[in-house]
Amino acid sequence: MQKNNLRTLWEILLPSTKLGLTSFGGPVAHLAYFKEEYIDRRKWLDDRTYADIIAICQFLPGPASSQVGISIGMLRGGLLGGLVSWFGFTIPSVIVLIVFALLYQTFTLDDASFIHSLKIVAAAVVLHALIGLGKKLTPDKTRLAIAIIAASIMLLYPTAWMQILIILGAGLVGLKLFTHQAGTNVQPFHVNISKKLGLTSLGILISLLILLPILNRFTDNPLITIFDTFFRVGSLVFGGGHVVLPMIERELVPTGFLTANEFLAGYGMAQAVPGPLFTFSSYLGTMMEGVLGAVVATIGIFLPSFLLIIAALPFLNELRKRASFQGILMGVNASVVGILLAAFYDPVIKSSILSASDFSLAVILFGLLNIWKVPAWLIVILGVLGGYVLQVITI
Repeated sequence: MQKNNLRTLWEILLPSTKLGLTSFGGPVAHLAYFKEEYIDRRKWLDDRTYADIIAICQFLPGPASSQVGISIGMLRGGLLGGLVSWFGFTIPSVIVLIVFALLYQTFTLDDASFIHSLKIVAAAVVLHALIGLGKKLTPDKTRLAIAIIAASIMLLYPTAWMQILIILGAGLVGLKLFTHQAGTNVQPFHVNISKKLGLTSLGILISLLILLPILNRFTDNPLITIFDTFFRVGSLVFGGGHVVLPMIERELVPTGFLTANEFLAGYGMAQAVPGPLFTFSSYLGTMMEGVLGAVVATIGIFLPSFLLIIAALPFLNELRKRASFQGILMGVNASVVGILLAAFYDPVIKSSILSASDFSLAVILFGLLNIWKVPAWLIVILGVLGGYVLQVITI
């Protein structure tokens, strides 16, 4: 039995690592790669079950594509299978971003021209994500108004706690305004995780959300600060990788853990690597406390995904049928667009677009990304090359 378990885990690790090395393009592309590898090629799940898993993960905070991979691993090999699936998909980009952070610190790259080019890349990518989210999550005037109000409040009161209050408030508005619009045709989902285990996982998540800030307040350990910060972000960010940008920035830049230049350089580099964008945390953790900080930050931001998947799968099938629950999420998702819009102005635009040449490069990169569908990793390369060209011709 033990050999069979090990063989199953090995079967999960190999394709997940392959995906972690080759899955460029962001969450939507990741889901396409998953379908090709796990559904079409290996036949681990049927199309309907895969679609149900995607639907469930879209309802949860955190990185949707990573949660889909974790769920597939759990269905294939239990809780340990979920961990192995996450490890293979995530570790390649973690290693690359840790190395980049160490090089950044060792060679004092802050003033290098390619760092500024990476920040321009970040501007193009965030705008592209903002437009995509806006079309999907604010399709009517009411939800667009929620996004605009959320952006205005965040620009006036740019704190992490204000972001949380905005999300909660938008959920209440969604409960009131959108419950009657919620869909009723929800497919059932079946999973072999007990409700008792789900409740235990949810209890751990809530306990950590309460206890970590208290522990951080009364200790002077930077690793606890890192874990508290990234665990909270991983628990509360709706909308995927790009939405993590404003919440982490509010936690780290104003408090002096990183400069805006360091933050955006890492975010730009994170576009060039395969796998989940949440591995941006590995870069940030390295900049704060070296490799150990990277490990703590990475575990902190992804641990909520495990706890949420375990907690949600036994219950979410029932919740998805409730119009009130769908209404809440419609309001929350609209506020996410506004929060990202505020982050697009500060820190992205304020720190990256400093001249007409910067603006022209950002427009070109955005056009390539949004209209001609050039992959994000190639946008990074073109952005760095374009930055050098502009530097030469404007001297």
